[in-house]
Amino acid sequence: MQIKSKVALITGAGSGIGKSTAIALYQAGYSVVLTGRRMEKLYETAKEIGGSANRLLLITCDVSQPDSVNQLFQGIQKKYNRLDVLFNNAGISAPPVLLEDITYEDWKAVVDINLTGVFLCTQAAFKIMKNQTPMGGRIINNGSISAHVPRPNSAPYTATKHALTGLTKSTALDGRKYNIACGQIDIGNAATAMVKPMQAGIPQANGSIAVEPTMDVQQVADAIIYMANLPLSANVLFMTVMASGMPFVGRG
Repeated sequence: MQIKSKVALITGAGSGIGKSTAIALYQAGYSVVLTGRRMEKLYETAKEIGGSANRLLLITCDVSQPDSVNQLFQGIQKKYNRLDVLFNNAGISAPPVLLEDITYEDWKAVVDINLTGVFLCTQAAFKIMKNQTPMGGRIINNGSISAHVPRPNSAPYTATKHALTGLTKSTALDGRKYNIACGQIDIGNAATAMVKPMQAGIPQANGSIAVEPTMDVQQVADAIIYMANLPLSANVLFMTVMASGMPFVGRG
């Protein structure tokens, strides 16, 4: 069965990596579902995409809330009745304070978005992908260099990204019987608003402050397109895309 236009869902599509990836997926021929907590940001992404309204769907969603996630996926089923790619991109970090000063509220907010949100969206995607024809699909998780090594004062973010690696492996295993492939892209220093503070220098493990190299976010989008376009018989389980000169190799 040939599908006229595959459907891709991007969480956190209103800015940064999510926005660039949404544009790239649309240009690659996908119908794209943009979701995030602020509709005005989704409109900005949609405006940059332009194109056909038939290939665009904008739905606000807080991925940490089960009811909100259910409404999102019901909207996808209503318009497209299928889902081929889920890019679990939405994520936040806590204020960079000493570990002993992290509040419970900040810890929980990061866990709820970065880990529970990915689980809820993955679970909902499974329910669509295993029942559609042809059966199957692909899930891509936005990991981080922090899935391997931490930055100073980043315990909530680092913990969730390490946990995401385990969830990616479980998803890849449990998805086999449904022809659902799952992979993780670990990104380092893509030039988005999140890394703007690096222009003034950021703390290093030895206590110094250093300006770190960055890379064009388009390189990340291109890598995700490669992962998304693979046949379901092949999978990139883990990929690291990073600014060549950033202090990752040799960190720790």
